[in-house]
Amino acid sequence: MFDVFGSVKGLLKIDQVCIDNNIFRLHYKATVIILVSFSLLVTSRQYIGDPIDCIVDEIPLNVMDTYCWIYSTFTVPNRLTGHIGKDIVQPGVASHVDGKDDVKYHKYYQWVCFALFFQAMLFYVPRYLWKTWEGGRVKMLVLDLNCPIVSEDCKKDRKQLLVDYFTTNLHLQNFYAYRFFICEVLNFVNVVGQIFFMDFFLDGEFSTYGSDVLSFTEMEPEQREDPMARVFPKVTKCTFNKYGPSGTVQRFDGLCVLPLNIVNEKIYVFLWFWFILLSVLSGVSLLYRLAVIFAPKIRLYLLRTKCRIAAYDQVETIGNKCEIGDWFVLYQLSKNIDPLIFKEVINDLSKKLEGKESVSV
Repeated sequence: MFDVFGSVKGLLKIDQVCIDNNIFRLHYKATVIILVSFSLLVTSRQYIGDPIDCIVDEIPLNVMDTYCWIYSTFTVPNRLTGHIGKDIVQPGVASHVDGKDDVKYHKYYQWVCFALFFQAMLFYVPRYLWKTWEGGRVKMLVLDLNCPIVSEDCKKDRKQLLVDYFTTNLHLQNFYAYRFFICEVLNFVNVVGQIFFMDFFLDGEFSTYGSDVLSFTEMEPEQREDPMARVFPKVTKCTFNKYGPSGTVQRFDGLCVLPLNIVNEKIYVFLWFWFILLSVLSGVSLLYRLAVIFAPKIRLYLLRTKCRIAAYDQVETIGNKCEIGDWFVLYQLSKNIDPLIFKEVINDLSKKLEGKESVSV
């Protein structure tokens, strides 16, 4: 079982240089790991274990199993409640009249592993775009200054290169920052869009799935309708038709057990809560980003929190001369450079900007 999750190990490695933020990593790391792990878990049970077992007279069981797995099984929605063993066999499994009682066919459980893997790829797309657009800029600018043990001559040269780059490209890095903001918007659009996608995939059941499961536990046993049995039934019906000895069509009604749905129902309960939480956090992150874009004082405050040991007037000098792109690059560097070295960078940069301003005047 542990070998099944071996391919997920690569997603767990910690990047040496940070080019995003915690909310961003929840999308391309945590969520991708969760979805890929669930996909592998379902795949291992679906294609290695026995995903369906059917009972029917006069039909070979292996034929019935294959037929019902391929052509789907069904339940009767208006027979979901009742006394098991008296009114119904299992929730949704009872006698019904063709043309009078509605039946609901269940086939999406065959596609769960593929859908989860497809969703994992979609969650990685914004990360791929940002990594491509970023082009290793932060890694290049850090220049091993994230290590506190650097020779004095080496540190001086690399600080000078960093300060020169920043002053040369002052007010020219807005597009770099806005591309990251676009990827943050894509993260939010993706997670909300995937909630609608799963709702479509589960025939409109996912949008209220988690809340229905919570409310289910508070109802009376005789009256409550299990939403997990409605979406992922463990016992279903399957009809097999074949020609009899006289050439007439014979109908065989079988009972099928779907042990795979025990896993599926728990997966989607977890995903409902995870996606709701992720969409809320992503929405709050976008509000924060709007505040950062339109409020220079917030940018100054955030920069100040990243370099508390630097002089306030130096941070203010830099903050007042930075546009959103300059601030973003500097803020990214502050997460990767040793705090003591970053203080020296702030000191040198403020002097360089003040000297540049006095020369221009």
